[in-house]
Amino acid sequence: MKCNAGVMHGVGQDWTVEEIEVDDPRAGEVLVRWTHAGMCHSDEHVHTGDMVPSPEALEMMGIEGGFFPIVGGHEGAGVVEAVGEGVTSVAPGDHVSASFIPSCGQCRYCVTGRQNLCDQGAGAFVKGMITDGTSRHRLGSDDLMLFAKLGTFAEYSCVATSQVIKVDADLPLDVVALVSCGVATGWGSATRRAEVRPGDVVVVVGIGGIGINAVQGAAMAGAKKVIAVDPVEFKREKAMEFGATDTFASMEEAFPAVTEMTMGQMADKVIMTPGVLYGEMMQLGTGLAGKGGTIVVTAIAPMEQTESSVNLFEMAMWNKEIKGTIFGSLNPRHDIPNLLSMYTSGSLKLDELITNRYPLADINEGYRAMRDGENIRGIIAHADA
Repeated sequence: MKCNAGVMHGVGQDWTVEEIEVDDPRAGEVLVRWTHAGMCHSDEHVHTGDMVPSPEALEMMGIEGGFFPIVGGHEGAGVVEAVGEGVTSVAPGDHVSASFIPSCGQCRYCVTGRQNLCDQGAGAFVKGMITDGTSRHRLGSDDLMLFAKLGTFAEYSCVATSQVIKVDADLPLDVVALVSCGVATGWGSATRRAEVRPGDVVVVVGIGGIGINAVQGAAMAGAKKVIAVDPVEFKREKAMEFGATDTFASMEEAFPAVTEMTMGQMADKVIMTPGVLYGEMMQLGTGLAGKGGTIVVTAIAPMEQTESSVNLFEMAMWNKEIKGTIFGSLNPRHDIPNLLSMYTSGSLKLDELITNRYPLADINEGYRAMRDGENIRGIIAHADA
């Protein structure tokens, strides 16, 4: 079948809307009609090149044919159109959330409760299907890369069953799309990876789609102070709506205030969620944490960045720790439905996250708005949503 898709052809280029061809699903695969796609900053990292391996790295990884062209989108929700042989987890007509982290249920990480580290995620930026390595998506004669093997900027894509999670049919699919990455990653960064506890002082650096949900998660976990740091006034105002108690425009501005409000003890948890995390930012990030403090690194850094400013004496003598996280260290098959159940019960804000909705044709306008700090979250609503 043929459909429209948001495609990028190289670093620094705009998204283009082009007609692609999508094959029918084979064994272990499903064809999904995506109704909504989240405009996550991670897709912007393809535009800037922060998530694009160098030609040397691609060669070392044995990846042939280059990185581009790529269909963007890894946050999404939609309806199953068709299933391949042997598929029993979903059926045509089922509503599903994308899961940019596959969960096979069989690898070492899945069976030990760490689905966010599933081995099937290793090929996220390799062309071809998880199932057999061959392609189902083409632009002319070119096989297409799909972001995280999902490509939710396309109206339709063929994905492995390990990449979709069935959700209740009465849930609005725009908010389901958000839970598939940004909400889970931010909320889990606070509640799971940082292990925020009642009475903690928490600093969240960067209030985008992930950071706003780290704020929400920290507040829900009972933090007595949730301090949001972002240079954009609009984002600081939104952070207050999601549970922040204090806001500052920079870490430099926050540092003396956190020192004063904690009587010099500093924060219990610091969650780093800026749009791009550069190594020099970690010096103040770790400095904002006090004795026994935890610093969670959630944001994407340039792939080939290897240096970071961390005071190792302070790390040792103050018993601090730095933790990385992907998908907020949550388990997609449990936590996506769980977050949605909190939404239906009224305890988790999701509708309020969406600043603007865009047709696929306006994808570049949506990303401009994100870069300029006008959106907390933008959503693509496909034509047949």
